[in-house]
Amino acid sequence: MKKKSLQIEQLNLKMQGVAEIKKIIPPPIGWIKAIRTSLGMSLQQLGNKISITKQSVLDIERREQEGTISLKTLRESANALDMELVYGFVPKDGSLDALIERKAKELATEIVMRTSNSMKLEDQEISYGRIQKAIKERTISLKNEMPKILWD
Repeated sequence: MKKKSLQIEQLNLKMQGVAEIKKIIPPPIGWIKAIRTSLGMSLQQLGNKISITKQSVLDIERREQEGTISLKTLRESANALDMELVYGFVPKDGSLDALIERKAKELATEIVMRTSNSMKLEDQEISYGRIQKAIKERTISLKNEMPKILWD
């Protein structure tokens, strides 16, 4: 568990830096075309730097705008523009810890409610407070164990 928590901690730190990038809205025409035209670089000049035709540069710019461009092509284009490609993943929950917490609570709720319903059928219903306590305890347990079922 210590190794996993260290990995999570290290990734969280890296993702915090990437999270700032998430706030930046890409130009509607795409980064490559926006930078190329801002620098006053022609299609031919960029094509020469990548060793492709200007028609191929147009195709790259179109694919970036459509979201179908490969990372390799983005990296090559960035390099030709004297730029560096930066990318990463940012958890929708804000951090890996928050993601794990949410998934553990969802699974814990499912497990506890399944048990609670079985007990109700046997006329051994437990109180709402006890259910909430059981969910909290199971969530902690699942977070510590991090079973693979957490990601199903």
